Amino acid sequence: MQSAMSDIRNNWTRNEILEIYNTPLLELIFKAASMHRKHNTGSEVQVSSLISIKTGGCPEDCGYCPQAARYNTGVDVHKLMDVEQVTQMAERAKAGGASRVCMGAAWREVRDNRDFDRVIDMVKAVNAMDMEVCCTLGMLNENQAQRLAEAGLYAYNHNLDTSEEKYSDIIGTRTYDDRLNTIKNVRKANISVCSGGIIGMGESAEDRCGMLLTLANMAKQPESVPINALVAVEGTPLENQKPVEIWEMLRMIATTRIVMPKTVVRLSAGRQQMSVEGQALCFLAGANSIFTGEKLLTTPNPEFDQDMEMFRLLGLTAREPFAEGRPQVAHAH
Repeated sequence: MQSAMSDIRNNWTRNEILEIYNTPLLELIFKAASMHRKHNTGSEVQVSSLISIKTGGCPEDCGYCPQAARYNTGVDVHKLMDVEQVTQMAERAKAGGASRVCMGAAWREVRDNRDFDRVIDMVKAVNAMDMEVCCTLGMLNENQAQRLAEAGLYAYNHNLDTSEEKYSDIIGTRTYDDRLNTIKNVRKANISVCSGGIIGMGESAEDRCGMLLTLANMAKQPESVPINALVAVEGTPLENQKPVEIWEMLRMIATTRIVMPKTVVRLSAGRQQMSVEGQALCFLAGANSIFTGEKLLTTPNPEFDQDMEMFRLLGLTAREPFAEGRPQVAHAH
């Protein structure tokens, strides 16, 4: 019997991952479910809630995003929220069963200004509520990552979106290396890494596996990998993409679970379009995190009550905050 640790590898090849992805579906789900139970508590799901602390008006050109200023998608631009508003929303999320609050700002990168100071205050406030705090604010330098760590940031989300080869078809205003660099800065500050991508943007199975290859072969695999199904929004370049089928989502979740056995795999955007049966299969195949609450930044998402009812039905429990322990912050000198 192989030891559990030998399941965690950082030397995958694209062909190996593609072979897993193309395994007959029921066999794939079985393999992923077995791997999941070996490394994680099968019935435990981490529940996150997403707050858009600053909406719209972003200078980037990400083809999927309704918050890009250059597309006309009917998203109202809102300036940065107040700390008090954010703590009230975090309290509601906690009452609804969430253990993590993710704060998203539609910025290209973090600038050292009063807005960033306010975000630091938000991180401190939510951290004081005994919840894990995650931010997604665009690109970060080392010093900014350090400041967030010292404020008590638990995780930082920065998605790769797709494979390195496909990336420039989707985004032209920054490079893949920019993304990887931000993730490196997050790692250096000892903040937990949350990084995944989106399927359904016209990419091939090779691209999907290419993205997983980059993530799985990082020196330390991300602690959290969100798998999003594109929610095609009118006004964006990807508005005419056909919806992702549940079978594609299942393949992606199962493959992610097999190549990253201990990572929290988050069933993210696109869940609104899924049946409870479809989601149940995703949990079986290794998904062990969801976003709950009525909106994912700007797209609809199932409500807390609906999700708690699904948990009851499937015998799932919400994971406690800081199940992996609190991070040790290395203070800069």
